[in-house]
Amino acid sequence: MTTEMDPPHTDLLEPPTPPPWSAAAAPRIAGVATAVSGTSYTQREILDLFEISDPKVRSVFLNSAIERRFLTLPPRDRHGALRPEAQGELLAKHKKLALDMGASAIRKCLADTGIDPLDIDYLCVTTTTGFLTPGLSALLIRSLGLRPQTSRVDVVGMGCNAGLNALQATAGWATAHPGRVAVMLCVEACSAAYVIDGTTRTAVVNSLFGDGAAAVALVADPPQPPPLVGAHRGFHGPRVLGFSSHLITDAVDAMRFDWSDEQGKFSFYLDPQVPYVVGAHAERVVDRLLAPAGLRRSDIAHWLVHSGGKKVIDAVRVNLKLTRYDVRHTTGVLRDYGNLSSGSFLFSYERLLGENVAAPGEYGVLMTMGPGSTIETALVQW
Repeated sequence: MTTEMDPPHTDLLEPPTPPPWSAAAAPRIAGVATAVSGTSYTQREILDLFEISDPKVRSVFLNSAIERRFLTLPPRDRHGALRPEAQGELLAKHKKLALDMGASAIRKCLADTGIDPLDIDYLCVTTTTGFLTPGLSALLIRSLGLRPQTSRVDVVGMGCNAGLNALQATAGWATAHPGRVAVMLCVEACSAAYVIDGTTRTAVVNSLFGDGAAAVALVADPPQPPPLVGAHRGFHGPRVLGFSSHLITDAVDAMRFDWSDEQGKFSFYLDPQVPYVVGAHAERVVDRLLAPAGLRRSDIAHWLVHSGGKKVIDAVRVNLKLTRYDVRHTTGVLRDYGNLSSGSFLFSYERLLGENVAAPGEYGVLMTMGPGSTIETALVQW
């Protein structure tokens, strides 16, 4: 927890956004679970498997504050070397990994909460590592045996911030349908979105991302416990009180996918100034999030920040005057998994739950950052 007394940000042009629902009606996070792909590798193992000897590229990997990542590497050619994958192969990999990890995360989430899969009424799925029609939500409804009338939404291409964009949509649905189960899934097969061209630009991107999925179930308390939803009452997770966003329009091209004619696939571009741009705008969006509740940053007990990379985490921590303890889950997830894109903050949330330290009445802030450039935040209370 921070000990600094942080003055609220004053901006007459940006009045505080009123909370979209009262605390009593706010949906509660009933459960969360994560899943990863089959095999993890150290950064050095990845460099050696791809036979990368350039000292600059190796330095990028080995100084990333990442120890291991879960990845699905390309098949080998007849000589035993990892062979290049065409864009069609990457899309097929995305589909397989996303369905496997996504189904696993949802099953574990439901098992932990005691919710039957047939009780899911709404499914929101977010991904950036591939494009499918029909979307992952339809494919998961079929593979998990969910009811065909399940409402669904696919959020595609929003990047690392998308988990909170999707959580806002899911929380809004849960609030409008008290007692009914809404599930949000973030699933990113980062092994299916890469190029290797020897440049420092792609080395930075390739050193960061890992495969992972995270599912969260939300339920708003019904006015009365009807028979069909009575089993869902008694959840003790935090309530989702509100959201705040900030689009940094001057940095709209700082994070993006480009098409490479030479490679015949999409290539992710990450501007080196991203950490500093995000950090410079973090105070504004957080203070706008807290203002409707009359809170200051020093009132927040738990900070769950997207594991975007060492420099991004440091920039956010310094600008918000957080301690290293405040972002311990964020740095731990980065160390053990790399950047998991849209689901990273839920991996941190799962770790916080494992500590069993959140007390009734305490507040938490969830924060994600990604293309746009965008900062998304949510306020929760146990």
